[in-house]
Amino acid sequence: MTAQTIDGIALSRQIRSEVGLRAAALTAQGRKPGLAVILVGDDPASAVYVRNKVKACEEHGLHSVLEKYDAALAESALLARIAALNADPTIHGILVQMPLPRHIDPQKVIAAIATDKDVDGFSVHSAGALMTGLPGLRPATPYGCMKLIESTGVPIKGRHAVVIGRSNTVGKPMALLLLQAHATVTVCHSATPDLAVHTRAADIVVAAVGRRNTLTAAMVKPGAIVIDVGMNRNDEGRLCGDVDYAGVREVAGWITPVPGGVGPMTITMLLVNTLQAAGATTRAGTAG
Repeated sequence: MTAQTIDGIALSRQIRSEVGLRAAALTAQGRKPGLAVILVGDDPASAVYVRNKVKACEEHGLHSVLEKYDAALAESALLARIAALNADPTIHGILVQMPLPRHIDPQKVIAAIATDKDVDGFSVHSAGALMTGLPGLRPATPYGCMKLIESTGVPIKGRHAVVIGRSNTVGKPMALLLLQAHATVTVCHSATPDLAVHTRAADIVVAAVGRRNTLTAAMVKPGAIVIDVGMNRNDEGRLCGDVDYAGVREVAGWITPVPGGVGPMTITMLLVNTLQAAGATTRAGTAG
């Protein structure tokens, strides 16, 4: 068996075309969706991510604001700028690119972003809404992973899903989204004694630990859906994920490549979240 490729680029294009139509409709109503992206410091990878996010906004009818600051920016100054953006009616989503310089507390920064503008879905309020099943803005990467799984046409309900990784940004929200879709979910991590015991029983595996070859062919149930969130470099310096792609694709039923899988979907779902934030504001204004 050779797995079918879950093409994140193609799915992203499809969703982004819908984003463009929705953005145009909101703009016609007098509320063009707006995203503010803040970059503090000169981390090269962060600069690329930010540039791609802004470009995606511009290409699909969203208003984008990019603010770059020196790494020496005071925490108080960043918090003050976030407060100003919270009060700006033309901005519906605020994203502060991580990581931040060491002198800035990321939790303070996340907490400072207005709940209805938290398009990263990282705040305690957003996490609580996800935990309790309430509507809200979902973290973009797990949200994108769910869309990739759904695109296979394989029902999630009743399936056994294993999430490898327990980060607040991917692993935990991923598990909660799968639970909401009525999967039976196991979360594995660095302290799990025998990872393969769990993954070999899984119909769906999401690998999100940031370590290449975490999941190999011998650890995968034949026909399983495998979602690779990892972003690593191999010995040749080429981009790779957490999954041994060459080996696992001969066992799995569906698999995402790296690059071209989860990555494009993360930015796409950020656009979707910004639209949701703008739309919610529009409805609130109408209702009032």
